[in-house]
Amino acid sequence: MKNKQKIKKVGILSMQRIKNYGSFLQAYALKALIEENTNSVVEFVDYHIEQPLITDKGKNKILEILKNDATLKQKIQYIKYKKNFTKNYKVLGINSVYNYNPNLDVLVIGSDEVFNCIQSNKNVGYSLELFGKNNNAKKVITYAASFGNTTLEKLKQFNREKEIACLLNKIDTISVRDKNSEKIISKLTNKEVVSNLDPVLIYDYMNQKNLIPEIKPTEKYMILYAYSGRISKNEAKKIKDYASQNNLKIYAIGGVQKYCDKFIDCEPFEVLAYFKKAECIVTDTFHGSIFSIINNKPFVTLVRKSKGNSYGNEEKIEDLLNRLGLKDRMITDVCNMPKILNLKIDYEKTNNIIKKNRNQTISYLKEEIE
Repeated sequence: MKNKQKIKKVGILSMQRIKNYGSFLQAYALKALIEENTNSVVEFVDYHIEQPLITDKGKNKILEILKNDATLKQKIQYIKYKKNFTKNYKVLGINSVYNYNPNLDVLVIGSDEVFNCIQSNKNVGYSLELFGKNNNAKKVITYAASFGNTTLEKLKQFNREKEIACLLNKIDTISVRDKNSEKIISKLTNKEVVSNLDPVLIYDYMNQKNLIPEIKPTEKYMILYAYSGRISKNEAKKIKDYASQNNLKIYAIGGVQKYCDKFIDCEPFEVLAYFKKAECIVTDTFHGSIFSIINNKPFVTLVRKSKGNSYGNEEKIEDLLNRLGLKDRMITDVCNMPKILNLKIDYEKTNNIIKKNRNQTISYLKEEIE
């Protein structure tokens, strides 16, 4: 019986301190999935941030935001949203004291882009602790871990494949969320790789009645969910034209963009409430796509190709939407947006895929933790 088993001390090593909605909601979801399905107490584990392998050419993010074409009011709202985001951490059970290398029965690395090591993000850097280095756990597993847009070619380019392979081989069981990550691990190790969906898809968020608030919009709106500055002026103009033709307001969430009517600064669970009431969504992010999917909404996802060391999304977006039978929602040209948004989505098929993966995830976590 569950109550007679020894309570396991489980740590999640993830991106829980990154200030965006996707990172927060995947962290919360994985913690909830472990607590609800295993006999364990769960805590978040921090990693020491090291110098990134790619420099950001000295860009000042605040100045970049201020140069954005959005209204001054929305830019100020965005800066406040980022500044105040840490107040959400208490919901995860984390605070200003960092939890490095605790003694654990099981360390779970993931989900999110924990393996995306060839990048310029100074909040992450090149930290080998994200691959399990210096851990104090009896067992180390991963869950839906991702290399993001770090490829095998990039690992070789920066001469990092050997040390990454050495650490991967020490992990007991490896679960990833995409084909790119599966390919890298298969090439660098002889380990069998498990495939699982992102926790935001697996945790049944939209049936958590006490978690997701009810909002009562006074107007019809569409959501533009993208990082600040990633939507070009031409793309923003096309989106504005579509909104005007369909009598919709444009709500920007997650980043400020030109031509949007409002920037929505809200708590993470409220984001899902806004997606629930939206008429449609345009996004170029992994989790923006997922928020649309779990709300069964019409959406399109802009696919960005990586160029040199610049950040692209094609590896994770293409894999995600292919897995869910939604590859027709991908566009590379915003001119195709109206046609795709008008295509009906067979969400019964997609929801069945998610349900099957939900059962697989619960079995995986139970087996590996208990």
